[in-house]
Amino acid sequence: MATNITFHASGLTRSERTTLRKQPGLTIWLTGLSASGKSTIAVELEHQLIRERGVAAYRLDGDNIRFGLNKDLGFSEKDRNENIRRIAEVAKLFADSASIAITSFISPYRADRDTARQLHEVPTPGEETGLPFVEVYVDVPVEVAEQRDPKGLYKKAREGIIKEFTGISAPYEAPLKPEIHIKNHEVPVQEAVAQIIAYLDSKGYLPPKN
Repeated sequence: MATNITFHASGLTRSERTTLRKQPGLTIWLTGLSASGKSTIAVELEHQLIRERGVAAYRLDGDNIRFGLNKDLGFSEKDRNENIRRIAEVAKLFADSASIAITSFISPYRADRDTARQLHEVPTPGEETGLPFVEVYVDVPVEVAEQRDPKGLYKKAREGIIKEFTGISAPYEAPLKPEIHIKNHEVPVQEAVAQIIAYLDSKGYLPPKN
């Protein structure tokens, strides 16, 4: 634990920043099995938010983050916990800057996702409220994910090459009350993204569509 540190507040309040950037900040947290379609949805969602709605949004992808920030982490439960803790902190910074952070992580443990939510909901010093956290459960049966298996990971897990693989040799704890539940084996990508955008519109998180 770091000592002798002091929090330095911004010269702008969150409401001022929101007004100046013409959008509130929030985090959209996509969770689901490997090959459930999280990244595909996240890519299209980012595209539509920027191109069609004119808002600042940025996608934080599970694999991409492990090339840099989290390249020192493996896939043990402890490392998975730390992986999610770090990305939750980064997502919160994006959201605090009045941007939309789109995270695409398996994030298999319910407690870790709850911690990420709580991190957003607790106000930072100088602020009266926290930040919106939208959990999106990208739901497909493990059998469907295994049939897709674009990276060949399920095959390697079945062969014992990959240890601690979510859905095979490690657990996935499905969300109990996600803001959005997408049965991704039943709907196309565009419909899945439309479902998320409709929710954001219903909450007033997006400016009106031109």
